[in-house]
Amino acid sequence: MPPADPVSALDAPLVFEPLFMERVWGGRRLEQLYHKKLLPGARIGESWEIVDREEAQSVVHDGPLRGHTLHELWTTRREEIFGPNAGDGERFPLLVKMLDAQERLSLQVHPPAELAVGLGGEPKTEMWYVAHAEAGAEVFAGLAGPTNRAHFEEALQDGRAAELIHRLPVEQDDAIFIPSGRIHAIGAGCLIVEIQQNSDTTYRVFDWNRVGMDGRPRTLHVEQSLLSTDFGDVQPAIQPKLDGPVATVAACSFFHVEKWTLDTPRLALENTGGRFAIFACLEGGAECEGKRFQPGDFFLVPACLSGAELRPTEEGTTLLRTALP
Repeated sequence: MPPADPVSALDAPLVFEPLFMERVWGGRRLEQLYHKKLLPGARIGESWEIVDREEAQSVVHDGPLRGHTLHELWTTRREEIFGPNAGDGERFPLLVKMLDAQERLSLQVHPPAELAVGLGGEPKTEMWYVAHAEAGAEVFAGLAGPTNRAHFEEALQDGRAAELIHRLPVEQDDAIFIPSGRIHAIGAGCLIVEIQQNSDTTYRVFDWNRVGMDGRPRTLHVEQSLLSTDFGDVQPAIQPKLDGPVATVAACSFFHVEKWTLDTPRLALENTGGRFAIFACLEGGAECEGKRFQPGDFFLVPACLSGAELRPTEEGTTLLRTALP
């Protein structure tokens, strides 16, 4: 008798092994707040939770597909797991992370689509959801006032570039959209869920005169940054907080992110067009098809589980749900 088809046997959400990235600005809060198993003494800045890249690959943690990579599933089981019209790209289209900024990140920008290939990179639009914030935490996004490349370049040469960037205080449950071309940086004290296009192109324009893990100044990409920056992007705002069981926190042509306040069971894949959804547990706890999830857990509900329900296991349960638009 032939072995059972592992997808036919799939009866629960997919959980992947996180990939931890050491960063000069990283910390230990992923361990302290979410009990993630970090390398001792390492300054972990990023946990790549769901990723399909040549240099970084998510692997299924358990169940009938244990050990399979996300890329294997995307290339061989696309319709069953990800659903119809999930995309025809070579790789899974999203990258989902958590970032722990013990120190502020570099002032940076991602190239817009019309420039990315010419600059040797990939476009990247992303959104940030603040899962935890220390007192006084802030982010940098867009410009504080009208300027142009020449003015900005002059300020950069004089060490005043940060004075031209819009600074926004943030607290837990704030969210902000970061399209390609928006200059930005995450400030110290922020722990953020980041949903983005599958890209790893970042151009640093200023790094606060700090040195990297090797004790040397980190590489800057000033020309690429200046070409990529939208100098008409002035004072973008934090996404207004919305009440209700479902609130949209980001919507664009690459992803649709909602915050779910879960006090009764809901169909995990409602309004996804029969496609998958990715969940991040923020607070409380949830159960889906026999698997329990706590804050800091990420999971993918495959398209073949169209009737799967998400149930709260504690009061005050909140999650982020990411789907394709």
